[in-house]
Amino acid sequence: MSNPVAPRRFGYRWTVCALLFLVTTINYVDRQVLGILAPTLQRELHWSESQYGDVVSWFSLVYAFGFLAAGRLLDRVGVRRGFAVAVVAWSVAAIGHAFARTTAGFSAARALLGLGESANFPGAIKTVAEWFPKRERALAAGIFNAGTNTGAIITPLVVPWIALTWGWRWAFIATGSVGFVWLVLWLALYRSPETHPKVSGAELAHIRSDPAESAVAAIPWIGLLGARQTWAFAVGKLLADPIWWFYLYWLPKFLDTRYGIKLAQLALPLIVVYLVADAGSIGGGWLSSALIKHGWTVNRARKTAMLAMALLIVPTALAPLAKSLWIAVLIVSVAAAAHQAWSANVYTLASDMFPRQAVGSVVGIGAFAGAMGGVLFQRVTGRILQANGNDYAPIFVVCGLAYVTAWIIIHVLVPRLEPAQIGGATRGILFKEARQ
Repeated sequence: MSNPVAPRRFGYRWTVCALLFLVTTINYVDRQVLGILAPTLQRELHWSESQYGDVVSWFSLVYAFGFLAAGRLLDRVGVRRGFAVAVVAWSVAAIGHAFARTTAGFSAARALLGLGESANFPGAIKTVAEWFPKRERALAAGIFNAGTNTGAIITPLVVPWIALTWGWRWAFIATGSVGFVWLVLWLALYRSPETHPKVSGAELAHIRSDPAESAVAAIPWIGLLGARQTWAFAVGKLLADPIWWFYLYWLPKFLDTRYGIKLAQLALPLIVVYLVADAGSIGGGWLSSALIKHGWTVNRARKTAMLAMALLIVPTALAPLAKSLWIAVLIVSVAAAAHQAWSANVYTLASDMFPRQAVGSVVGIGAFAGAMGGVLFQRVTGRILQANGNDYAPIFVVCGLAYVTAWIIIHVLVPRLEPAQIGGATRGILFKEARQ
């Protein structure tokens, strides 16, 4: 069956993608404020390395369990209402950091932030699955996922200035308030494709141009957990997500410890890292989508892109050995870009192998695995650094090897990215696959 030609004009689906990019940007600004202020807060509040590791791990712990509930909830109530509730919850939690005085207070604020923010990625992936045909999904995922880097660029520009001008508490209040602005836009602009007045018949036909999926009732978690495809997606998150959070929460501290970079000088190195990472996010999604359009199978295109990114990340192990700040920044920048390219493709695996009705739940399960890996990695990182005198070398070795390990496991679990078999029936449709 041939795919219809995409509409030439700029479709409304890209406006929806822009909203997802904006909310993901806000999501990452809110979660990164603590990382930017970490050296300042540690000196003012006298936190140890292990205490800081425990504080940031509370975000990941609640985030992990929140993913399980968020994915399921979004499959049931839809993304319009689900996103609205989530943004209100995490914006209130972000502002709440300003009123914390102890490590316990910050831990509680991080936990509430993690609960609200857990809906962002299941919701965004589910929205992409509803608004884009499969051949465009990796690109759309790459675009909204670029919001993670944009948020990470904005934060070191804005937060140090606010903190140095009005104090660190106002940094949390100002950034946490932005989510309410996005909420107004979302409620005004978002409807489902079938009922949206801005979606033409031609665009709706393009959105629904994939081969029809069989009607599927709600699939219980036990059915999803029995599928190799679920575990493949979960491994891609389990081994990669903790590395990204390490950059987010510990990179400012690494630069402070290794090169003496303080709050006022932090912006430029972090902007370089995340600006390069932005290119990787969009480029990684574009790469596999372009290969598919040139006749590659979904399996070959996704895995080729992911393997290339995994190999680019291996030199990250050398970052602590760099003699100058900018060599270290270059190494981490390449790794961050490759991580985002990896993520754009891993996110798309869920919609490649599962029907739309199950995508939110599968993404929730995989994100739970990634967040639990983050809990462990953050707590272990704090204790290793406290025990070895802030030597980051063993941590960066793990960062360098995690993705190659994940790629190998994914390939063993799903050699051809075939649709999930649940209860003996095929529950997903891939592009027509030719033997390689």
